[in-house]
Amino acid sequence: MKNDQKKVQQINIELDEKISSGEYANFVVVTHSPAEFVMDFTRILPGVPKAKVHSRIIMAPQHVKAFLGALNENIKKFESKHGEIKLPNREDGFSSFGVKPPEESLPN
Repeated sequence: MKNDQKKVQQINIELDEKISSGEYANFVVVTHSPAEFVMDFTRILPGVPKAKVHSRIIMAPQHVKAFLGALNENIKKFESKHGEIKLPNREDGFSSFGVKPPEESLPN
């Protein structure tokens, strides 16, 4: 093996039955500090003015950037197979689907 090649560690990932069913989310609130990003995943339901956070993921900035890269790569693969994912038009190119997080900070 060449000196400039890095050793790659293989990790076995276990997925238990309870977690394998997943948790549906159609809205995420992202906040950050200098040390971490916090992503609170929830479901927004029609006619329900309150939403409960079902999952909170906390990641280091470097891991979030790697995660973003993985998402971008997978979106490109998805769109090449299934066509462009269309979002409702908005000036900044992003969409919150008509929903916004509360003005005050989320509970910790």
